[in-house]
Amino acid sequence: MPAPRERTPESILDLIGNTPVVPLRRVGRHLPYKILAKLEFLNPGGSVKDRIGVRMVAEAERDGRLAPGATIVEATSGNTGVGLALVAAVRGYRMVFVLPDKMSTEKIRLLRAFGARVVVTPSQLPPDHPMSHYSVARRLAKEIPGAYYPNQYENPGNPDAHYETTGPEIDRQGGPELGAVIATIGTGGTVSGIGRYFKEHRPSVRVVAVDPKGSVLGPYFRTKKLGPATPYLVEGIGEDMIPRTVHFQYLDEFVEVDDRESFQMARRLAREEGLFVGGSSGSAVAGALRWLATRPLPEGATVVVILPDSGDRYLSKFYSDDWLREKGHLDADATAGDLLEAKEFHPPLVFVERTTVVREALALLRQHGISQLPVLAGHDNVGSVYEDEILRAILEDHTVLERTVTTVLGPRFGEVTRDAPMGELVRRLREERAVLVRDPGSGALVGLLTRHDLLSYLSHKGSDHAL
Repeated sequence: MPAPRERTPESILDLIGNTPVVPLRRVGRHLPYKILAKLEFLNPGGSVKDRIGVRMVAEAERDGRLAPGATIVEATSGNTGVGLALVAAVRGYRMVFVLPDKMSTEKIRLLRAFGARVVVTPSQLPPDHPMSHYSVARRLAKEIPGAYYPNQYENPGNPDAHYETTGPEIDRQGGPELGAVIATIGTGGTVSGIGRYFKEHRPSVRVVAVDPKGSVLGPYFRTKKLGPATPYLVEGIGEDMIPRTVHFQYLDEFVEVDDRESFQMARRLAREEGLFVGGSSGSAVAGALRWLATRPLPEGATVVVILPDSGDRYLSKFYSDDWLREKGHLDADATAGDLLEAKEFHPPLVFVERTTVVREALALLRQHGISQLPVLAGHDNVGSVYEDEILRAILEDHTVLERTVTTVLGPRFGEVTRDAPMGELVRRLREERAVLVRDPGSGALVGLLTRHDLLSYLSHKGSDHAL
């Protein structure tokens, strides 16, 4: 009996959605969770925004706002423009897209390749400034006869697309152990639509938004006060105003990450996972790891992280060492967090409590091939134990093995925060054998760095720092 024939798509638009998930095997391997990356950059236009492009155009056609042969005008950071350009190319519309000038050259060239007219406006202008990309797009939509302005920042089709497609896909792909969905936020459509789906269908699933430092969204979520935006480099996420498509009631938590974290994580995803992604994907994974380091879910839970777009539109930016060096984000600006992630041997923080028996502490040291352990009481750093001190004590009195580690307790390790710069680490490890690393956001201790870790990192990077 012949095999059933697959249905041939009517157009490229039929291939939008149903993106796969893959586990992150190396990034985040120190956490006790199954972390799945949802590959939205495998949509035909290269980003999650394909979903809303086809939805907003279909709705406008249905209710008569978009006539055959008309012009689509949109304010975009690039990806929504590409999603709309796919639809416009297939259905015969003209296109005008307005972008702020911080967006990559690749995005502008990509939009022009689809036949779009691209208007570039100055960045860092208030949303109501007449030259902001929002204001220019509105003006052009009024001036061009019959133009349709989708306005992704207010269009309910934006979150609805994710409520109806992305949320159910994640529900199926995450399986019964799904504990959280983590996504970056800009217009809010992706995470709000997903959040609404899970609040209605599986309210136990936590929905976490990742926002760049400098955006107003995270601070507003916490304080309900709209403060000023400050400049940041990562593209396509964060906002300087509150879009109507952000529905905070469906979001459980916010995590903020900075440019350097975002860019370095994106580069790690390419080199360690084979995932060639944009800066916002780096933000999503960096934010996910920061949140998951607080152990918010049962061990073994599944977490889905949305990777919004492809890296091919950032080759002239953070994939360029020269650009990163110019912006001050290359290796000279490495931090304690970078060293933790780069460690060849990187389990969760191995520690003992004051009630741990010396025999068990010695077994832990040998199991992990390390020579020292912090002694913790909750998140408090209360002391240390070293293998050589244990062995010295056993030679004097073998019954020490059955006593608690308080009998061989050494002084507390020094501490640095995850964002401590390389210079501080070099200074500290000149004087101390090891330092604990504490996450400044959660307050949790997340790792231990030794002189060996620092030397391995510097030799691998070819740095000229020395102890």
